[in-house]
Amino acid sequence: MQQIAASQARPPFYRDERVLGVISQIVVVGIAVGLLSYFYSNMVSALRNQLGVAINYGFLRSTAGFDIGESLIAYTRSDTYLRALIVGLLNTLQVAILGIFFATLWGTLIGIMRLSTNFLVSRIAAVYIDIFRNIPLLLLLIFWAQAVFFKLPRVQEALILPGPTFLSNRGIAIPWGVPTDSWPTYRLILLVGLILAFVVARLLQEQGKRTGRMPLLTLWFVVTFVVVGVIGWFVLPQPLTLTTPELVGFNTQGGRVFSQQFLALLTGLIVYTASFIAETVRAGIQSVTKGQREAATALGLTGFQTLRLIIFPQALRVIVPPLTSQYLNLTKNSSLAIAVGYPDLFAVAGNTILNQTGRAIEVFSLVMGIYLFFSLTTSLFMNIYNQRIRLIER
Repeated sequence: MQQIAASQARPPFYRDERVLGVISQIVVVGIAVGLLSYFYSNMVSALRNQLGVAINYGFLRSTAGFDIGESLIAYTRSDTYLRALIVGLLNTLQVAILGIFFATLWGTLIGIMRLSTNFLVSRIAAVYIDIFRNIPLLLLLIFWAQAVFFKLPRVQEALILPGPTFLSNRGIAIPWGVPTDSWPTYRLILLVGLILAFVVARLLQEQGKRTGRMPLLTLWFVVTFVVVGVIGWFVLPQPLTLTTPELVGFNTQGGRVFSQQFLALLTGLIVYTASFIAETVRAGIQSVTKGQREAATALGLTGFQTLRLIIFPQALRVIVPPLTSQYLNLTKNSSLAIAVGYPDLFAVAGNTILNQTGRAIEVFSLVMGIYLFFSLTTSLFMNIYNQRIRLIER
C-alpha cells in the first residue's frame, strides 16, 4: 500500500507537470537564442562578404562635423559623434522628465475635474479627454509647432511678459542663472538639503502613524529643502548670477531661450499624455468604495482632507500600474521630435549621425538600447513605489 501511494504521489518525470514546465521553458529559450544567433551571424557575414563592412563602434570617436541647435552641455562641430549622441540623449531626458512632471499634474487635475459635481467643470474635462485622446500625436505636435508657436510674433515684436520674458516665434526667453565659482559648493548644500528633507519626511510619517494624524509630507519635504537652499544661498557668495534676456538687433541675448521646437514637442506630449493620465486617475478614484467617502464625511473631514487622506492613498494602488505605462509611452513618443525639428536622441543619432556614417546597425542598436534602458529604469522605480503603497493582505 505504501509503494502504491508513493507511486501515485510521485509520477514519472516525463509526466510531472513541474518538470515538463521547466523543460518547455528551456526549449523555448534555446530556440529563441538559436534564432537570434543565426540571424546575427547571417547579418555579420552578409555585411562582411557583400559590403566589406564589419560591425564596429569606433566611429563614435570620429569628429562629428555638424552643429546641434540646442544642447544642455557645451558642444561644437569639432566634437566627436559620441558627444553628439550624449547631447541628443540629454535633450530627450529633458523633454521626458519635464513632460512626465507636468503631464502628471495636468492629468491629475483633469481627472479630478472629470468627477466634479459641477456640470460645467465635469463637461469641460470630458470634452478635453475625448478630443485629445482621439487625435494622433504626430498631428498634434505639428499643430502646436506650425499653428501655434510658429505663428507667434517675430522677435522684434515679441510679447514681453513679467520677468522680463520674451515670447516670440523663436521660442521663449526667460531669466536664467549663470553658475559662479561657489556653485559646486552650493550643489553640495542642495544635496544635503535633499537628504535632510527625506529624513524629515520619514520622521513625520512615523509620527503620523503613531498619532493617527498624517501631516502634509510633501509640503514639509519642500519646505525643508527650500529652507536649506535659502540658507546656503545667503551663506555663500552668490552661487548664481541672474541674467535677463534683452532684445539686441534681430535676436535676444542673455537669459535662457527655449526654442519653439522644444515648446511644441513638450506641450504636445503634455496635452496628449495628460488625457490618458486623467482617465487613469478617474478610474482609480472611482475604485474606492462610496462607503469610504461617507465615513470620512461622518468624521467631519473636509473634501480636500477626504481626497488627500482617504481617497488618493487607496486610489494610488490602482493608478500607479497604468500610470507607469503612460510614463513609458511619453518617453518613447518623444522620438517624434524629428517631426518638429527638435534635436532629440533619435533625430541626432537616427538621422544625422546615420546619414553621415552609414552605420545603420550600430546606430540603431545604440538608440534602441538607450530607449530600452530608459523604459526599464522607469519601470523599476515605479514598481518599487508600487510595492511600497500596495495593500498588504493577511
